[in-house]
Amino acid sequence: MTDGGRTYRGAAAIETWLTRTAGEYTYAIERTEAWKAAPEGCLVTHHLEGDSSAAVVDLHYRSLRNGRIEALAIET
Repeated sequence: MTDGGRTYRGAAAIETWLTRTAGEYTYAIERTEAWKAAPEGCLVTHHLEGDSSAAVVDLHYRSLRNGRIEALAIET
């Protein structure tokens, strides 16, 4: 996954990122788009607004392989 131009790879790195960032900010999130991208996956966009330095971002998830997130990009 990518956040702020930095890429995190593997479950441990993403879990550390998630634990650190989840407690730092208050936010609201809304799914804005979802569409089937391949027979076994989909693309989903969530719009997030909160009190971080990048107060408004869109989260782009690509989901493949048994419903697991294959990629996540956070863009301001």
